[in-house]
Amino acid sequence: SRSAVGIAKYGTTLEQNNQDNYLKHIQEELMDATLYIEKLMTLNKEITKLVKEFPNDAELGYEIRKLVS
Repeated sequence: SRSAVGIAKYGTTLEQNNQDNYLKHIQEELMDATLYIEKLMTLNKEITKLVKEFPNDAELGYEIRKLVS
């Protein structure tokens, strides 16, 4: 299924494509991954703060839902 995504996006298979700069593609993917990690780290900090701030489960759930909605 991952190969089908690549074929749809680039119009060729990885095996047939000898022209792309694979290192550049890897670099771009890793930079994207860094952004995803940063987002999750920030979300984790915010949820941890909320857990400390709202000891009542109902209030905590409400605040977390606001954060991730």
